[in-house]
Amino acid sequence: MFTKYLLIIGDGMADDPVPSLGGKTPLQAAPTPATDRMAARGLVGSVVNCPPPLPAGSETAILSIFGCDPLRYFTGRSPMEAAAAGIAMAPGDAAFRCNLVALEDGEMPLAEKRILSHSAGSIDGPSALETVGILLDDPRFAQALKEARMDIHPFPAFRQLAVQHDSDISGIRFTPPHDHLGEPCGPLFPAGNERAAVFARLMTLAHEILDHHPAAEKRRAAGLLPANGIWFWAEGTAAALPSFREQYGLDGAVVSAVPLCHGIGALRGLEMVEVEGATGELDTNFEGKLEAAWTKLRQYDFVCLHLEAPAECTHNGDLPGKLQAIKWLDSRLAGPLVSRLEAAGLDHRVLLLSDHKTLTATRGHGADPVPFLLYDSRRDTGRGGVYDEPAGNAGPFVREGCVLLDLLFEKKEL
Repeated sequence: MFTKYLLIIGDGMADDPVPSLGGKTPLQAAPTPATDRMAARGLVGSVVNCPPPLPAGSETAILSIFGCDPLRYFTGRSPMEAAAAGIAMAPGDAAFRCNLVALEDGEMPLAEKRILSHSAGSIDGPSALETVGILLDDPRFAQALKEARMDIHPFPAFRQLAVQHDSDISGIRFTPPHDHLGEPCGPLFPAGNERAAVFARLMTLAHEILDHHPAAEKRRAAGLLPANGIWFWAEGTAAALPSFREQYGLDGAVVSAVPLCHGIGALRGLEMVEVEGATGELDTNFEGKLEAAWTKLRQYDFVCLHLEAPAECTHNGDLPGKLQAIKWLDSRLAGPLVSRLEAAGLDHRVLLLSDHKTLTATRGHGADPVPFLLYDSRRDTGRGGVYDEPAGNAGPFVREGCVLLDLLFEKKEL
């Protein structure tokens, strides 16, 4: 009988101790009986998924988890997202994430306005498309894009994608907005050399166009944060990753709401599975993702199920939401999937982990090691315990996250 392999990523669910939780982390505070049952029979350790000097974020962490050393293969986040969207990048092209953001209201200079939300208040799909349409239909912005040799590819989310042709991004510093929430945006604008000015100009012009547009005023009137700016970051050139089948001898699928995960999977030759109603937020379609993962587990021997909600809740300063996301990852995804595998009499191995830390204290990312859980339905390690950060720190330490799949597929042992 073939073994089924399940990779479950709770994006950003690892954290540091939180004073309001009595010094516990969210993983310690949230009820996770299904995960802890696997931990008691399996192996819990800690792993470095974001090796320095690369960014502490999903762009390097998930690349590691998918078996690719980011120190060798990382060329930037956006090229992997472009791959998920089927956007071909020619030699000399550079891709960028172009977030829709919420910037502070007021008549102060733009440089003094704080970044309130990296996602324009978790903007919904129709509103995101409306906002991008406002920019692309504006003659001034359209001309500025043309002069910048840039295209913006609209998506129904805060995550927009831009591609600059005949690009040279060397020496330009781009800053992730989610790591600087509440800070003035001026010092965080693209900088480093004269070629950075074109990005700052587009960001300034976008704010000028959007800030008092009726669409932004409508959101304010509804008590929502306005989508009154764009933010370029996650720059990179075209990426190429090795074949998953050639490396591991398996085919598989990736169930996620996040283009980055789909892009890495697509570049590795895995099937991208999109689920209707999967938003990347706490309101995502849990049941749809569960059914999609179960369907693909019957088709393939390997499936990755990714949940973005813990990270997004943390970025939004929503600690109760993060606790709920962790609880639901356990009760609505991990637990039911393992129960179905057991009921079907299918041997299975599970790798469950947070890709990186997303810190309640800062609402940004952390590069410290994160706990991982390795479970095999065929054996009981007798170790006992639970899945959280202290348990991870007390267990085996894996210095390179790119070997985790070798452990899952039993190609290596700890």
